Amino acid sequence: MFKIKNITVKNFLSVGNQTQAVDFDKEHLTLVLGSNLDLGGDDTGSRNGTGKTTMINALSYALYGQALTNIKKENLINKTNGKAMLVTVEFEKNGVNYRIERGRKPNVLKLYVNDQELKSEEKEDEAQGDSRETQKAIEQMLEMTHTMFKHLVALNTYTEPFLSMKAAEQREVIEQLLGITLLSEKAEALKAQIKESKDSIQIETVRIEAIKTANSNVQKSIDSLKIKSSAWESKKEADIENLGRAMMRLENVDIEAELAAHLRIREWAENDTKIKNLNKQRATLESAVGQAEKSVKKYSKDLESLADKKCHACEQQLHDHKHEEMSATANKHLLEAVEYFEKVSVGLNKIIEEIAAIGELPRKPQTFYDTEAEALGHKNNLDGLEKSLTAKIDEQNPYEEQIEELNNTAIQEINWEEVNTLTKLKDHQEFLHKLLTNKDSFIRKKIIDQNLSYLNKRLSYYIDKLGLPHRVVFQNDLNVEITQLGQDLDFDNLSRGERNRLILSMSFAFRDVWEGLYQSINLLFIDELVDAGMDSAGVESALAVLKKMARERNKNIYLISHKDELVGRVNNVLRVIKENGFTSYSNDVDYVE
Repeated sequence: MFKIKNITVKNFLSVGNQTQAVDFDKEHLTLVLGSNLDLGGDDTGSRNGTGKTTMINALSYALYGQALTNIKKENLINKTNGKAMLVTVEFEKNGVNYRIERGRKPNVLKLYVNDQELKSEEKEDEAQGDSRETQKAIEQMLEMTHTMFKHLVALNTYTEPFLSMKAAEQREVIEQLLGITLLSEKAEALKAQIKESKDSIQIETVRIEAIKTANSNVQKSIDSLKIKSSAWESKKEADIENLGRAMMRLENVDIEAELAAHLRIREWAENDTKIKNLNKQRATLESAVGQAEKSVKKYSKDLESLADKKCHACEQQLHDHKHEEMSATANKHLLEAVEYFEKVSVGLNKIIEEIAAIGELPRKPQTFYDTEAEALGHKNNLDGLEKSLTAKIDEQNPYEEQIEELNNTAIQEINWEEVNTLTKLKDHQEFLHKLLTNKDSFIRKKIIDQNLSYLNKRLSYYIDKLGLPHRVVFQNDLNVEITQLGQDLDFDNLSRGERNRLILSMSFAFRDVWEGLYQSINLLFIDELVDAGMDSAGVESALAVLKKMARERNKNIYLISHKDELVGRVNNVLRVIKENGFTSYSNDVDYVE
């Protein structure tokens, strides 16, 4: 239940520096009458300009930061004092006590919950003197817009009647009344949740894509290491195979025969070298023998030529002394040539004998090792190969550990479960959002049909009670149909009194629907609506409805009127007195004029 307890007003409109208080924590019908002593001279003076509507404007200002009508905020301050305007309202909702303090010069907006001030981190708007966050919190708590407040709580002749509003404005009011706005608000909240879900999906997807990219890079490293690992294993196998074959070759070698073969090779090499040297000498000596033989022949021929005392060169006759000289020289050369021939012939025969003594060399022996030293190191070679083979077999692949490490630690698991869960949640939220927003949604239709039926039922009830002969029905498209005796009418076809009856009936019906959907409200103001064009029967009918509402539904109703004859029809009167330019409030209980 929403229960407004009281209001205090200071320097607000016609209320001056002396704080005025009105207690709303009652359950009866109160007639509000005004007396402008400044005009009439006594308490039966003029009823106009006393400030009867001031307390409604003060309540509107306290709750919403604005009056019922378009009065500038600065003009709400009492013109005489011009400062220190302050309005305080206390109310209770669902067992929690609230207090709002709102004022101008200085600008004030405070919200108290169970006497604890609710602080807002938002800076105050200096131009308006309000905190939007605090005001937002107030309106969320009230669950009622200012327009609905004027149609449900503060009925005023200056408020545009519902049926005079534009179609879009009517729809906005009726949708809030029927709970459609609540669906829209829930849809907005759901829309924010959908955005949050989408953001979460995007964040999770980006995270997974980053993991996939990182895993891809790691996998490339792993693949590269695997190629190196495979090459390393292939080389290891080849090395082991080569070492094994080398060991087998060494194990098949008869080392004694190998050493004997190297000994024969050494002997063979010596003989080969000796034969090569002898053949070289033989070639030289054979050449020398040939030259020597030519010289012997030449000098023998020269001597034969000198026997006839002729020159062997020109064949001319020689003198004796010359002949003797040339003969002696020729004999000498022949002797030397013969001696040299014999000498080289002996040397050549000796070389030939030595070559013959050596005889023809056999084929060079074949060996496993190239050198005798290697053959002598055969055992060491075999031991070394065995150790190398063992070491090679025991050698660990250096890439395997790196591959395993990357697989176990660097590769991250990709799990789409969170994305799938969020996607299901988002799809469900979007489905609910369509149900809440689609005009053809069965939920919206059900709510409209159900609540519209109740609204029409209550509207018909109040129209009957207030004596209006017309039939007024809200259609499924939320348009209003007014008929009388089968004829369609517009709101402006009605008389002033009929319009007031319909305005009251519609406001009462609205209030019943509102309280059924949202919360009960203890307070109701009717400002001069029964004064404008209402005949006595209409006033009596309205008064009867208000009394029953106050009595049976525990409402505190304030009927503001200029009709003095109503004083005897009520038990409670709130007198609004304006004196010396300032308004004050005085309660008369069981007042009878």
